[in-house]
Amino acid sequence: MIAPSRRRAVASLLVLCGLASATRVGAETPKKPLWEFGLGIGALAFDDYRGATTGHVYPVPVPYFDYRGHIFRADRDGARGVLFNREVAELNVSVSATTPVRSSATSARSGMPNLRPTVELGPSLDLHLWKSAGRNVRLDLRLPVRAAFTIESSPRSIGWIFAPRINLDLLDVGGLAGWKLGTLAGPLFGDRRYHEYFYGVAPQFATAERPVYEARGGYAGSQVLIALSKRFPRYWVGAFARHDWLSGAVFEPSPLVQSRNYWFGGLGVAWMIGQSSRAVDPGDERL
Repeated sequence: MIAPSRRRAVASLLVLCGLASATRVGAETPKKPLWEFGLGIGALAFDDYRGATTGHVYPVPVPYFDYRGHIFRADRDGARGVLFNREVAELNVSVSATTPVRSSATSARSGMPNLRPTVELGPSLDLHLWKSAGRNVRLDLRLPVRAAFTIESSPRSIGWIFAPRINLDLLDVGGLAGWKLGTLAGPLFGDRRYHEYFYGVAPQFATAERPVYEARGGYAGSQVLIALSKRFPRYWVGAFARHDWLSGAVFEPSPLVQSRNYWFGGLGVAWMIGQSSRAVDPGDERL
């Protein structure tokens, strides 16, 4: 059985890797190593779950890994196979996660089962809508569909998530060489089981202040995320901030939704440990 502290660390790490990946454009040098990796430390600050009024700050390890192959690639956007003409579209892997929540730490969930950490994994069709002549600005439409599972001794499926969003990437922001700014925005949709896991109230957990509630699938609010990063010769630094609006979400009437706003942010630094002696042409690396 995974210890609570380890489950929290695993989920936090997955969250950081998934969310900080909004910056991904450009190449600052004529050539780059085929692969390189590093390791560092960072911190995450966030509300316990979407709709909660309580939150936490966690220190987390920050891995850095880039692999720039012709068919398979892995970077801060995750692992992916280049199955389409990458000037038009790519099929990637989308990853996200949630951290555990102790019900005793929030009045809305007092007496209810704790929320297990979850991992979300699935394909994402990314359509490249436009890029500037200088290849330092790009506009994409990302269409990720992810299945969600709890992280525990016997993981179980808790449903599906669809998160279409417009993504804008900029390189050399404000004339500062190498600084990358990524922004994304779009709605969220979940099925009934996913919403029920976070917002459902079974009869045995109902109280006078917390009536029975059965969630349904559909619109789950919208989100905006901004991320800033730079790769220096010996280290990488990055930070991100995310805000979700829950107004109009199908689960908004749940007694477990105490806030219509959700905040999430993080920052980190990773030092380079090793890299390939083989370099690849920037034409082999997408913006």
